[in-house]
Amino acid sequence: MALSSKIKFAAWVQYSVLDAKSHYNLVEGNIIAAMRKAAAMLNRVFVLDTNKQPLSPCHPARAKDLLKKGKASVYRRFPFTLILKEAKPDANPSPVQLKVDPGSKTTGLALVQDGTVIFAAELEHRGQAIKDALEKRRALRRGRRNRKTRYRQPRFQNRTRPKDWLAPSLKSRVDNLQTWFVRFVKLCNIQSISMELVRFDTQIMVDAEIKGVEYQQGELAGYEVREYLLEKWQRKCAYCGAKDTPLEIEHITPKSKDGSNRVSNLTLACHGCNQKKGSQTAKGFGFPEIQAKAKQPLRDAAAVNSVRWATWGMFKSTGLPVETGTGGRTKFNRIKQDYPKAHWIDAACVGESGESIQLAANHQPLLIKAMGRQSRQMCRPDKYGFPRTSAKESRVVKGFQTGDLVKAIVKEGKKKGTHVGRVAVRKVGSFDIGKVQGIGWKSCKVLHAADGYSYSI
Repeated sequence: MALSSKIKFAAWVQYSVLDAKSHYNLVEGNIIAAMRKAAAMLNRVFVLDTNKQPLSPCHPARAKDLLKKGKASVYRRFPFTLILKEAKPDANPSPVQLKVDPGSKTTGLALVQDGTVIFAAELEHRGQAIKDALEKRRALRRGRRNRKTRYRQPRFQNRTRPKDWLAPSLKSRVDNLQTWFVRFVKLCNIQSISMELVRFDTQIMVDAEIKGVEYQQGELAGYEVREYLLEKWQRKCAYCGAKDTPLEIEHITPKSKDGSNRVSNLTLACHGCNQKKGSQTAKGFGFPEIQAKAKQPLRDAAAVNSVRWATWGMFKSTGLPVETGTGGRTKFNRIKQDYPKAHWIDAACVGESGESIQLAANHQPLLIKAMGRQSRQMCRPDKYGFPRTSAKESRVVKGFQTGDLVKAIVKEGKKKGTHVGRVAVRKVGSFDIGKVQGIGWKSCKVLHAADGYSYSI
């Protein structure tokens, strides 16, 4: 196997963060594939001293050397972290900035040290899953109330929502970011935070001559309006629906017919539709629904903006300095530096500090997906909403719980071999690892305990 030792170590790190869906076995072909994929993984390795005090993250080659010489051990696999076997009381780790690009479904995360991205991740939220679960519960409860039950007067006095209340599906996004902020603080020397606070600046769209903030002048103003329109019209032509083609800002009511430059009179069109429409109104061009849609608010964007403000409040409460920026400025910084579109790259380009960021070629972020920590229901209901099972017992069986990443070495029988993946436990001690069923608990070893998230590269 003619591969360098550096790539082999990167493959070992990669192998340590396999997703539950991968189901890799320790065979030569899969190891080679993992090595080639891991060669592009350039996230730094976090390092703690023996007292669990964070030090500066190191390159994977340096981490390999520490492990080879017996100076460190593996502390965590997600994200990959080493713990030294000696204390470093005089260590002075370089400051790290956490940069965040909040999103409705996926949030970009980047750790920047001295202008260089040393760690990147994309966090996938489970807001829609929470919303679906709440709607299902509501339907069951309503049905139960309406079937042969006594009349109960509506209650309202005990339903007052607290200040800054967020729907559970939205609050879960804030909680996810808070969880990962706390984890990063334990792993590196975070001294500041930068986040995208609003997707677009509504003031500058109404008054392009607004003063007081330098970046709102000139070229960047166009990015604010365009980002708003791209979000509103789903990045496609409003007339023919064409995607992945250059789009032009177009007036629904032409200026020749007293149309204004307000965003409620703007849409996006491909070059062909823009030329064909000419000086006609959208209604005259055969699209009367365009005008009605243009006046509709961005409800999803408003919901995400409320999460952004809650996230900002959470970060401010930590006492660290928090830099903020708009989505228009993020896009301006990214395009100016000729970087591709990605959630973690947007996070790195947030705010004034994102004007000059160094990214390594082929940098692969850690993909994090929120999975929840098992159901909160004490027992499962039937289709009528009545309990059909007993209350849940302890979810830990023989020291394992469903969702743990485990490695099982089976020495004989039909399941002979080495299996790595997420485990589903049973009370009798016979576990499922990935698609392989019936593996005894004595053959299993925990690689990473379930923490509510799944990971992949």
